[in-house]
Amino acid sequence: MLSSTRPTRRAAARTLQATAGAAVVALALTACGGSNEGSDGENTADDGPITLKVATFNNFGYTDEVLAEYQEEHPNVTVEHVTAATSDDARTNLTTKLAAGGEGLADIEAIEVDWLPELTQYPDLFTDLADPELEGRWVDWKVQQATTPEGKVIGYGTDIGPEAICYRSDLFEEAGLPTDREEVAELLGGEDATWEDYFAVGRDFVKESDAAWYDSVGGTFQGMVNQLPEAFEDAATGEPKPLADNTEVKDIYDEIAASVEDGLSAGLVQWEGDWDAGFQNDAFATMICPAWMTGPVEERAGGVEGWDVANVFPGGGGNWGGSFLTVPASGENAEAAKELAAWLTAPEQQTRFFESAGTFPSQVEAQESEAVQSFTNPFFNDAPVGEIFAARAQSIDSAPFKGANYFAIRDEVTNALNRVDVTKSQDAGEAWDEAVEKASALG
Repeated sequence: MLSSTRPTRRAAARTLQATAGAAVVALALTACGGSNEGSDGENTADDGPITLKVATFNNFGYTDEVLAEYQEEHPNVTVEHVTAATSDDARTNLTTKLAAGGEGLADIEAIEVDWLPELTQYPDLFTDLADPELEGRWVDWKVQQATTPEGKVIGYGTDIGPEAICYRSDLFEEAGLPTDREEVAELLGGEDATWEDYFAVGRDFVKESDAAWYDSVGGTFQGMVNQLPEAFEDAATGEPKPLADNTEVKDIYDEIAASVEDGLSAGLVQWEGDWDAGFQNDAFATMICPAWMTGPVEERAGGVEGWDVANVFPGGGGNWGGSFLTVPASGENAEAAKELAAWLTAPEQQTRFFESAGTFPSQVEAQESEAVQSFTNPFFNDAPVGEIFAARAQSIDSAPFKGANYFAIRDEVTNALNRVDVTKSQDAGEAWDEAVEKASALG
């Protein structure tokens, strides 16, 4: 994702670029030494009275009403909830305080999935949340994301971002394309949909419309590269793959660059002002749509009729985004915090949070619940978004490997595509060559 600074009413993509924070976390390892001196961290919810602070960002659905229920069930516990303005702010707070030994951190700290390549390198800074009683609660690949090579679980999964295609049915109709969501899914290839299918329909569309086919090369690249098991690094060694020899990524780059040349892209950058305005200006007809994206779309496209969701995604399943709850090892009430984190991520709560905040659950039982399966979204033409995103979640087999250099390399390729499509400062070959040069310098 190109930015994570926007707050949203629903669960916006809490995805973030890995930057200089790696150095901060590395400092934290030295500062903390993996110890928990001065606190045994063994207080539980029955040992009170204690206060547990929960730190999140954007909207996890943790209302006062929900937290009051936990306090009623655990009379010795007071729960204090603090929300950072953006996920960037939350990450800065976490890494800075980890570097200082953990003092001042909340008992429970929410994290982005994209922070994990850094944080899993220093497992001693976090409480091990592995619990045999909770095995099978989450989809397997969600647990794998927060599990260190040594088997330590540093986070309980909250939401995930299974991807579908959001589209403007009115623009489809004007271009002579089907508008019914099931017909649109088949138009794009159905269960066997490919990116070639997606771009081919887009080429037909732009011949008959003044609108572009999709919103941004950055978002499109995100969806495509997330389907590669080892996009930029070798999973066995963690070492970066030389971008110059990375044919899988180059093929994706070339396919997107060709679509730009054919006029399929709106030339926008997600989360920037022109992208926001594009929803009101009929700038594009489709976009890659993880479950949480329905909220940002509705916020920006208010008053625009025609948005819908098709149960299809090119190339098979794909996930974009999602978060976890961690328990810093420096906390005085780590065991009690672990209990609260388990409760907040239980299927019953995750179902409620999906209904109230749009955070699609990572728990199998919650995905299969009647509340999720029957959930519809009036803004998207009453699309059965619960059923659709549950189906898209079932098509995800595993999470791609993302090591310490993943996001830095991905950003260089994204920047190259933006130079081709947004600023138009380079042709595709020049932009790729620059990306290769910059990626090789990352070390």
